[in-house]
Amino acid sequence: MTGQMQQMTMSDGATIGVYHAQPSGARKGGLVLVQEIFGVTAHIRDLCDGYAADGYEVLAPAIFDREHPGFEADHDAEGMAQGIKLAREVHPFDLSLADVQTCVDTLAKDGPVFVVGYCYGGSVAWFAATRMHNVAAASAYYGSMVPAAADEEPKVPVILHFGREDQGIPMDGVEKVIAKDWPNATVYVYEAGHGFNSDRREAYDAESAKLAKARTLELFAANAG
Repeated sequence: MTGQMQQMTMSDGATIGVYHAQPSGARKGGLVLVQEIFGVTAHIRDLCDGYAADGYEVLAPAIFDREHPGFEADHDAEGMAQGIKLAREVHPFDLSLADVQTCVDTLAKDGPVFVVGYCYGGSVAWFAATRMHNVAAASAYYGSMVPAAADEEPKVPVILHFGREDQGIPMDGVEKVIAKDWPNATVYVYEAGHGFNSDRREAYDAESAKLAKARTLELFAANAG
């Protein structure tokens, strides 16, 4: 069973696309899955469908829809350049947080809600744990903004996944996060590079991706209320 794109109105009145996947079997909770800079790509939709198969109702907002409706980029130099420009120059980061909060609130009426994010979305997932409400727990994959925001104490349990060989997030930044020793934060370091969870990337590491997914599901199960 696969999800589908639908239109949702966000807190600023804008209508954007959101990929919605219904849970298979008994519903274990809600999950907001936050994209990489490449958009709600086939890879992101596959991840949503995978979590739906695990029993979660999933929403994945297309957070660049205001500036570039339906944006999907390849994992190549051109796609990287397009995504970086949208993420760093064109789209306000606070709007991404607001859109995720809207999705969280939409799911919260039916039970606990979790957040998982990858790359750009990994940073959003960190802030979901430190700033948002109605979030039960979060799983953040290689969020580059996390080390600079390590002073923000998570309000709910969050796990962070980093690759030791990630050239974009040096280990000294990861060690800064570890050194904070926040009670609600657990940092995992994998022998892999940036984007290790994506089978569309050269850095894909199947073993690390499998372990990180298992840890994420364990986190959700432990905080289901």
